Amino acid sequence: MHIVHVFAHIKPDQVEAFRAATIENARSSLKEPGVARFDLIQQQDDPTRFVLLEVYRTVDDAARHKETAHYKNWRDRVAEMMAEPRTSVKYWNAFPDDQGWG
Repeated sequence: MHIVHVFAHIKPDQVEAFRAATIENARSSLKEPGVARFDLIQQQDDPTRFVLLEVYRTVDDAARHKETAHYKNWRDRVAEMMAEPRTSVKYWNAFPDDQGWG
């Protein structure tokens, strides 16, 4: 599995619009055959901070996701909602190890 955590800090007046746009993107993303999981989580003590937890079956599936119309639409819609540029960290499954890495 290829796992990506995307960290987003949103302008306070854009939180609800960001949530709506991102939920729409997540629903469409879950229909992609290469997407195993796509969660949107919101920080409890600072509701302007979100993490998108994206789990792809392969690295190539993550790349294909960025070519979809729904991703490009989301990217463009939320660009001005960001309080700062979003960042990401990529991971592999350590357990269960279904990729033979461990």
